[in-house]
Formats: sequence, C-alpha cells, structure tokens
Amino acid sequence: QVQLVESGGGLVQPGGSLRLSCAVSTSMFNINAMGWYRQAPGKQRELVATIYSGGRTNYADSVKGRFTISRDNAKNMVYLQMNSLKPEDTADYYCNAKYGVGSRDYWGQGTQVTVSS
Repeated sequence: QVQLVESGGGLVQPGGSLRLSCAVSTSMFNINAMGWYRQAPGKQRELVATIYSGGRTNYADSVKGRFTISRDNAKNMVYLQMNSLKPEDTADYYCNAKYGVGSRDYWGQGTQVTVSS
C-alpha cells in the first residue's frame, strides 16, 4: 500500500510560480515511476509529467519548458516546479505512483491550482 499526499497548490497570478510536493509513504525503491496529472473542470485527467526510477523525465507538450518534475529519494518526496503559469494550467493536480511488479497505480487526493488575475 502506498499513500500519497500532495501539497503546495493555491491561487497564483498568470506568469507566477508554484511548487507542488508529493509525500510518499514508502521507500521509493520499489516505485517504477512517479507522475503528476491534472484535471480541469469538465475535462479528462491528463498526464503532466513523469519521472522514472532511473531519473528520465517526460512532459506534456503544453508544459515543456515551464514545468520541472523532480524526486528526492532520501526524503520520499516528488516535486513539480511550475513556472510561467497560465490560466489554462488551472486544475486539480494529482500525484501518481506506479509501484512494484505490474506497476500498480496509487493516487493522492489532489491539490487545487488556480491561475487567475
């Protein structure tokens, strides 16, 4: 069982920055990949960024160059640094872990990000 707890969301003006954090309840050793997803009102959940156990990262085209995913294995933490935020980044952001053999999915409860002036 893996528990994920997100934090760091809030209201920010366009062009601003936020850093989301995801606390992972277990060692990162058996986690194959960590990801951040988001879901805007009336839209499907979409993948924002992924970081694999070896450190490789992937990003959605819409956030490339603005968002950075990182992990601190010693602290069992995953982060999403979001810069140059746009109103279209407004969504609930969810942390995801793919754990163990079969990469079972675990989800956090989400944190809300609102980009508005």
